Amino acid sequence: MGHNHSHNHSQPDLKGRNLFISILLNILITVAQVIGGLISGSLALLSDALHNFSDVVSLVISYIAEKLSKRKASFQKTFGYKRAEILAAFINAATLIIVAVLLIIEAVERFKNPQEIESNLVIWLSLIAILGNGFSVLLLKKDSEANMNMKSAYLHLLTDMMASVAVLIGGLLMKFYQLYWVDSVLTFAIAIYLIWMGFDLLKDSTKVLMLFTPDSTPINKIVNEINSFESIKNVHHVHIWQLNEEEIHLEAHIDFNEDISLSQFDIILHKIEDLLLNKYDINHVNIQPEFGKDDAKDVIVQD
Repeated sequence: MGHNHSHNHSQPDLKGRNLFISILLNILITVAQVIGGLISGSLALLSDALHNFSDVVSLVISYIAEKLSKRKASFQKTFGYKRAEILAAFINAATLIIVAVLLIIEAVERFKNPQEIESNLVIWLSLIAILGNGFSVLLLKKDSEANMNMKSAYLHLLTDMMASVAVLIGGLLMKFYQLYWVDSVLTFAIAIYLIWMGFDLLKDSTKVLMLFTPDSTPINKIVNEINSFESIKNVHHVHIWQLNEEEIHLEAHIDFNEDISLSQFDIILHKIEDLLLNKYDINHVNIQPEFGKDDAKDVIVQD
C-alpha cells in the first residue's frame, strides 16, 4: 500500500486578519442600518441590515473554520479539522438562501401595504454600507478564488454590497419621485439574487461533504491510463474524493500480472503518483496491490 502527499503553503496567510477586519466593519454597518431602518421605516434598509447580520455570522463561522483548519491531526482526529472550511461554506450558503426566503415574504407583505419612508437617512446609510462592504470585498477577493470557505464569506459581502447599491437607488427614487413601492420591489430583487448566488455554493460544498468525485476528475480516463502501465492487469475498487480545496484523494486496488516484489511495486507506485499529481492534481494516493485475489474487479464497487 502506498500514499503520497503534496501541498503548497508558500503563500503568506492573511485570511484570518482580513476576515477579522471584515467582521468589525459589518458589525458597525449592521448596527447603523438597524437604527436607521427603524427610524426611516425602510424595509429595504432593514432587510439589508438583516443580510448584514447574516454576514457577521457567516464571517465569524468562516473565521473559526479558518483557524480550526490549521489544527494538527491527532489519534482521535486523523484528518484534523481539514473539512471545517467546507462545512462553513455549506452553512453560509444555506443561510444565504434562508435569509432570501424571509426577505421575499417580508417584501410581499410590505408591497401590499407600502409605507412612507425617510429617504435621506436611507441614502446616507446605504452609502456607508457600500463603502464598508466594498472594502471588505476587496480584502477577501483574492482568497475567494481558491478557497470555498472564503468564497462563501466573499459572496455574503458581495451580495450585501450590491443590495446596498439597490437600496441607494431606491432611496433616490423615493426622495425625488415618491415611489415608495420601490422599497419592496428592490427587496424582492435582492432576495432572488441571494438565492441565485447561494445555490451554486451550496451545491459545490454538498458535493465535497458527500465525498462525490470532483466534476473535473475523469475516473474512466484515469483508470485507462493506469491500466496501460506495464505489469498492471486491472484497476478496480476506485474511490476519488475531495477532502478540501487543497487535497484530492484517490484510493484503488491494482491487480498485477505477476507476483512482483515490494521494490518493483514502489517503482510503479511512484510513476502512478507522478501521473495523478501532474496531470489530475490528485495529491493523496493510496494503492492496494493484489495478485490473483478473488474479488470484484469493477472500477466502482459499493462498499
